[in-house]
Amino acid sequence: MDRIESLQVFVRVAEAGSFAAVARELDLSPAMVAKHIQAIEARLGAPLLYRTTRRQSLTDTGRLYLERCRAVLTAFETAEAAATELQAEPRGVLRVTAPVVLGSRGLAPLLPGFMARHPHVKVELALHDRVVDLMDEGYDVALRSGPLPADMRLVARPLRPLRMVLCAAPAYLRRHGVPRVPADLAAHACLGFSHWAHPDRWRLIGPDGEHAVPVTTALTMNNGEALRQAALAGAGVLMQWEVLVREDIAARRLVRVLPRYAPPERPAHLLYLPDRRPSAKLQSFVTYVLQTLGP
Repeated sequence: MDRIESLQVFVRVAEAGSFAAVARELDLSPAMVAKHIQAIEARLGAPLLYRTTRRQSLTDTGRLYLERCRAVLTAFETAEAAATELQAEPRGVLRVTAPVVLGSRGLAPLLPGFMARHPHVKVELALHDRVVDLMDEGYDVALRSGPLPADMRLVARPLRPLRMVLCAAPAYLRRHGVPRVPADLAAHACLGFSHWAHPDRWRLIGPDGEHAVPVTTALTMNNGEALRQAALAGAGVLMQWEVLVREDIAARRLVRVLPRYAPPERPAHLLYLPDRRPSAKLQSFVTYVLQTLGP
């Protein structure tokens, strides 16, 4: 007798409270329903149900067994669904959110490759420098930088940490001089980012240890690209993602400042809701991003 079928029959009997009702529901005879229950009781060596002419109820063993059966059946359904999902072709709209810089400079260039692999998936990418609630705002997946809260209820897959650098325009450095040690930054105009926890204090790590440097941020913005443009115009010293200013530094439009020092690397993660049956489009996107941006 199939054990999974017996578990399913027992769970339905426990929930419906009637052999006859379950027999009709599952298209079995009442005698076959009883045989499934008896087979389980014989294996366990203990009764699962108290039976009278009017009603039936669970024994202590039955109540504990019912709880375990539900967990086993859920795991069984999940395994079958996962196997089926692997065979399904990813399709539909995938809504993705990411911080502006990480999304525009890190993720966006990779999306054509993903869509070439999965032509039936349509991607909607929204860029926000704020924490987005995936469930409330209807997103499937998010890229997020920074430490994760301890009470977060999302699946978090680590990505490569994000590097930050200090840089400034050559014209600014000609006018104001080149900082030689972290403490020199106190005498410079520094460009602030609104979303930093401590915009008036920059943490730098170098060969002589860690420094917490007080800085003056006469110009503060909430967008990394806008800060980049201000730095290119000679507004001050910029601390920003390396991926945002990499081309400017290579072209000498910006120059590294204090190259032996850098802010701590910032963790990055791919986040999605803990659905026990994730869709094929989500699974394929997670796999692709981990292959291209994973640690």
